[in-house]
Amino acid sequence: MKIVFMGTPEFAVPSLKALVGAGHEICGVFTQPDKPKNRGMKLQEPPVKEYALSIGLPVFQPAKVRDGEALGILQALNPDLIAVAAYGKILPVDILALPRLGCVNVHSSLLPKYRGAAPINWAILNGEDETGVTIMYMAEGMDTGDILTQAKTPIGLNENAAQLFVRLADIGAGLLVETVAALEAGKVSPVPQDSARASYAPMLSKEQSPLDWTRSARQLHDHVRGLYPWPSALMVLDGIRCKVLQTALAGESGGKTPGTVLQADKKGLRVACGDGQALDILELQPNGKKAMSSPAFLLGHPVSLGTILTKQE
Repeated sequence: MKIVFMGTPEFAVPSLKALVGAGHEICGVFTQPDKPKNRGMKLQEPPVKEYALSIGLPVFQPAKVRDGEALGILQALNPDLIAVAAYGKILPVDILALPRLGCVNVHSSLLPKYRGAAPINWAILNGEDETGVTIMYMAEGMDTGDILTQAKTPIGLNENAAQLFVRLADIGAGLLVETVAALEAGKVSPVPQDSARASYAPMLSKEQSPLDWTRSARQLHDHVRGLYPWPSALMVLDGIRCKVLQTALAGESGGKTPGTVLQADKKGLRVACGDGQALDILELQPNGKKAMSSPAFLLGHPVSLGTILTKQE
């Protein structure tokens, strides 16, 4: 099949690779423009562009998709299908209507749950024990199109957003290839979404980072996992702002006030939470320093037992 692929971050690369591996003709790859990054502000190519160029695929990086430039390119390419995975732009109606088999999107949730920009993170933040990938027809609304296929997967108790991101990218790639084959054979029956069951996954922000010790241990654990690697959960120890990178549920706290330091030694750091349970801080990153274990941090920054940590805005 003649396909245009649209995607930008690392999440989209497995889907493009899978379509190439399945023998489809990728007549064009659309991705976001290169962006300056790091201290030197050097332009960096999106991961999808890097892979596409490495195998000789034509790459297009229009700054906008509503000014006619993208439509003109697509009309010249004349694809049977447009496959999208985390492209980062909302396609206008004239593009959605162009391919004879339509436009399909790889979305990393079980729609209609978690429409929006950060479905992987919010599934973990909300304590879900299951998520998945949806391949859907694209429509004018935000992730509102008819569902074509879905694949479910459990979320591990200690799995963070970065780890789940990798797994869902691979699951989505396989499901996309299966769905494209079914579309080509006319064996897919689209199912409209039930908007009454919809939930949303907005973009993350640094304002979400501070840990609130009055919450339950499980909620705090999910907070750390869901905000990894960015913007990361945040706490203050010995006057130092630290990103909290890894935690573990630690059993009962003995009824101590939420935020009370229960342990701070070579075995690690344990803090009381709001539900009578405790949380172990396994790995953290002090401001301006590299990531380290909590015992390593405590060697240079001892914290007294009984210290009560508070939420730092």
